[in-house]
Amino acid sequence: LKDVSGKKEYRIEEGVPVMFPDNIENISLQTEHHNQQNSNFKYVDHYLKDAEAIDYFRKISGADAHNRKRTKEVILHEVQKENKFVLDVGCGRAWVAEYFSKSETSVVISFDIAIKNTVNALKKHPAENHFAVTGDAFNPPFKPETFDYIIASEIIEHVASPQEFIKQLFGLLKKNGKLIITTPYKEKLKFSTCIHCNKKTPHSAHLHSFDEKILTSLYSDSDLNKTTYERYGNKLIDHFRMYKILSILPYKLWKIVDSFFNLIFNKRNRIKIVYHKKQ
Repeated sequence: LKDVSGKKEYRIEEGVPVMFPDNIENISLQTEHHNQQNSNFKYVDHYLKDAEAIDYFRKISGADAHNRKRTKEVILHEVQKENKFVLDVGCGRAWVAEYFSKSETSVVISFDIAIKNTVNALKKHPAENHFAVTGDAFNPPFKPETFDYIIASEIIEHVASPQEFIKQLFGLLKKNGKLIITTPYKEKLKFSTCIHCNKKTPHSAHLHSFDEKILTSLYSDSDLNKTTYERYGNKLIDHFRMYKILSILPYKLWKIVDSFFNLIFNKRNRIKIVYHKKQ
């Protein structure tokens, strides 16, 4: 596969173009944590190994299943299914592709840094309007102003530079498009000592903790129309396993119950932020 200039060629693995920039294996990004540990973050290598270690399509249950269900509903509340071009960044279990590929007038691209994830996304949800691309969100292989919606769910807490992450993705939006992001809310990061390098490493590779103030400060260029956010989920519900009952509620009713719990116990689980591009 060649790029638009016809000069650079990319390999294709199991129907998925692998579109990395040159010398991607040597690229590293630093965070405050890595600076403190005097280490380098070769993030491409890390997430290739992560994809081999974790089965994103495995069956989950309990609080995790309920939280994922509600996050999906909160995101889809922001989108229209018909006549849209959607990019799913960090496609994981590919629920975005599963949803949008059912619409004959929409197109969805599963995008991930790990070839295993993009290949599995296509295998799990084959459709004529579902495509997959392997690449790096910090060096996206797409033309500017391509997508109506870009969804990055539970990804930003893992990236080295959230500000650059937002900047690169926002540039791919069409006018009036939306970049939709979800992440844990005011997460207390936990660390342990790595058995390989004996340095402090964050659990689940979460490098950052976010609230609405931090997220809204990440992008303010002139093409931004506005940012909107919504905090949702409640830690009390998870602690007392009330999700066993709440999981059967329809979305609108769950929202009412969730809002009530957050009034009496203000410990939210997650936050969704939407960056709206100007018309």
